[in-house]
Parts: sequence; structure tokens; C-alpha cells
Amino acid sequence: MKTDDLIAMLASGPDVAPAPPPGARWRMAATLAAGIGISMLLMATLLGVRPNLGQLLFLPDFWIKVGFVLSVTLAGAYVGRRVGLPGTHAQPLLIAVPLLLMWALGAIIMMEAPPEQRMELFWGTTWRACPFLIAMLSLPIMVAVLRLMREMAPTRLRVAGAAAGFASGSAAALVYCLHCPEMAASFIGFWYVLGMLVPTVIGALIGPKVLAW
Repeated sequence: MKTDDLIAMLASGPDVAPAPPPGARWRMAATLAAGIGISMLLMATLLGVRPNLGQLLFLPDFWIKVGFVLSVTLAGAYVGRRVGLPGTHAQPLLIAVPLLLMWALGAIIMMEAPPEQRMELFWGTTWRACPFLIAMLSLPIMVAVLRLMREMAPTRLRVAGAAAGFASGSAAALVYCLHCPEMAASFIGFWYVLGMLVPTVIGALIGPKVLAW
């Protein structure tokens, strides 16, 4: 076997990934923690934590909301990490699965609800502010994620920027859960996702500039 062929075979193995430098994982964790911490501080200072949060913990709808946002956040973080590494491909199906499940649940609840309640289930009382607030809370997280992604040397900069924005938006939505009074699946599946898509678009627009290396 030729040397070049051997190198190509080893480099294309399924378990091949760039080795992080010493201490990189701790720096990544600290950077992410700082971004999320600032987002939580903004939420607590500008919006406030729900005063009845302790009571909400006993409601199934609250945990459905948190479970959905958490699953999207984890999926977005995994896809963002994949896209950030050179030569790797994303797996958007991981994000699509919780979205489809939430949309299906919201549709079922809407169909079973009395007609006069359907508008309230979809619009809630905070639809005007919800996407904007999630996008606002995502900004410090996006700064942290983009900084980390730049160090990973991505090659598809616009896609990487969009992935960073979505991961930031979903994490911000998780922070926003501590304030938001809405719990209808149809509301969460549309307005929360819209709030996640705002930083996604921003990340796609600025990705080629801020992630260039």
C-alpha cells in the first residue's frame, strides 16, 4: 500500500476527530458557562423569574415545555459541534425529531380543544414579546459559541454560523422558560422556535465574517 493511500484511509476513518489542545475542554466549558450565566442574569434582572415557579414544577405541561427545549438545545449543540469541525457533516434530523413531536402534540391538543380556545392556545398572551426576548437572551450565548467555533476552524462558515445561532437560541429559550408563563404546546412549538430562528439567521449572516480563519 502506498503511503498516500494509507494516510488517506486513516484520515477518513469514522472515529477520526481533531484532538483538542491541553486545557481546551475547560476553556470551552468556562466560555459557555459565562455566556449562559450572562443570559440568565439578563433574564433575572430585566424579566424576572416566575414567582410561582415552585408550583409550576408539579405541572406536566411545564416539564413537556422544558423537555422539548432541552432536547432541542442538546441536539443543536451536537450539530453545532459537528459543523464546527472541518470535514464533518451535520445531522439535522436530530433537531427535526423534537420539533416534529412538539408540532404533532400541539396539533392534537388544538384539534381536541373547543373552537373558542384554539386561538388562545396558539397566540397565548406573550406572542409579541416571546421571540424577541429569546433572541435578546441568545446574544451573550452566541458570542461565546461563535468564539469557540472559530477555534474549531470550520470550513462551511455560513452553515457553521447558522448552527451556532440555533444552538444559542435554543439555550436562550431554556433560560427563558424560567420566566415565560406560556405552556401550551402549540405556542411553544411556534413562537419559541421562531425565537430560536432569529439568532439562526443572524449567525448565518455574520458567520463568514466572524468565523473566517
